[in-house]
Amino acid sequence: MTHFVKPRLELESALVLDLLTSALLLVPHGFPTREGGVSTGTFASLNAGGGVGDAPEAVALNYDLLAAEARVPRDRLYGVTQVHGDGVVEAPATPETPADAIWSGRKGDAVGVKTADCVPVLIVDPVGRRVAAVHAGWKGTFAEIAARTVEVLVRAGSKPADLRAAIGPAIGPCCYHVGAELFSQFATRFPQQIFRGTTLDLPLAVQLTLQKAGVPAAQIDLLRVCTSCDRRFFSHRRDQGKTGRHFSFVSCLF
Repeated sequence: MTHFVKPRLELESALVLDLLTSALLLVPHGFPTREGGVSTGTFASLNAGGGVGDAPEAVALNYDLLAAEARVPRDRLYGVTQVHGDGVVEAPATPETPADAIWSGRKGDAVGVKTADCVPVLIVDPVGRRVAAVHAGWKGTFAEIAARTVEVLVRAGSKPADLRAAIGPAIGPCCYHVGAELFSQFATRFPQQIFRGTTLDLPLAVQLTLQKAGVPAAQIDLLRVCTSCDRRFFSHRRDQGKTGRHFSFVSCLF
């Protein structure tokens, strides 16, 4: 297949990214929809996933666009290789670093995570001037990676009461049907309110994890958008694995 990519100068003036944001996070950040990038076909258009079948040059240009929105140079926009665990690393990190959360307290950095149904979480410490991005699939949610990230920030000098968090678009309890075994597993760690018939409410589970870790409920913004229902978003489950990835980011620009 032949992929056509517009010149970079034309891209800068022609494309507008569609980002969901939270009023709680007073630094550049965003949960992108799939609009505003250069990828085509199945991956149209702001695909941030390499290795899914998209043209590498298109993915690279999409990251250029994301870095511009984050207001940082491209080489200061950091992500990791996500492994569905509870590992948290500090930027700068190479893209090959295995982890599912990344943080920075270095001015001029931006950190982010890729999702296509999993739960993206952006955390800001406006007092300690630190930021973090968290990827929570069901394994990471069960392992309470959001709490592990809070713990790492606290060791760096943050206070849980100062943290602000936004939980972005993810597959919702309307669509996330799971089997009895996973139900039973989550029942050992989470309250009944995350169960909805035969479905799990992963975003709510992440919110409750953050609250248990000491983040005030009033400082957590749960953006209720289901990536499986809403076709503005890539969805691994809805699209049966053939889909792109979003890159949700937050910038350390205080």
